[in-house]
Amino acid sequence: MQLPCDDIVHTQLHEQRLERVVSWLRGEGARTVVDFGCGRGVLLERLAREPAFTRLLGVESSREALALARQEMLGPETDHVELLNASFTDPGLSVGAFDAGVMLETIEHVNPGQLSGVERAVLARARPRLLIMTTPNGEYNPLLGLPPGAFRDPDHRFEWNRARFRQWCRRAAERHGYRVTFQGIGEQDPELGTPTQAALFRRS
Repeated sequence: MQLPCDDIVHTQLHEQRLERVVSWLRGEGARTVVDFGCGRGVLLERLAREPAFTRLLGVESSREALALARQEMLGPETDHVELLNASFTDPGLSVGAFDAGVMLETIEHVNPGQLSGVERAVLARARPRLLIMTTPNGEYNPLLGLPPGAFRDPDHRFEWNRARFRQWCRRAAERHGYRVTFQGIGEQDPELGTPTQAALFRRS
């Protein structure tokens, strides 16, 4: 069955991603979380509602997106939320110690030549106990009505298939002392997998 690549599908999938990420963070007992590429702060706003999360940091390079996030984070219930205007592609990024990091649909916006910088900044310097990374599964795109070679967003630099994503993640994990497991998010196709693929890096 072919699904339309429309707002309804994207909204449903986005909600599923948020629910799964929050569930994984809860399950791992994370209390402090850094969101690399937080955008408008949708995930942070959701985490801020839960008393279990005691310190939250959003890192975002877009000043416009960060301004919108700040509007959402105003109020005493979000006093434990910090926002930092910086890029997670900067290998010199320093955010301090956190239980968990999240990269929610962000890595596909990075030029491939900058991926080594992301790896160093997140896995070598920040070194959260847990890192959750989600990205589109390019194999699934035909089921979303996309023609061959098309991406889901014009700002995407790539959309890896499952084999390529797992290869990159395993090599990065090995280089920096992590174990990595893989999950899918969204409706499962028996041949093409799920629309979103996720990697959970746990520090060895």
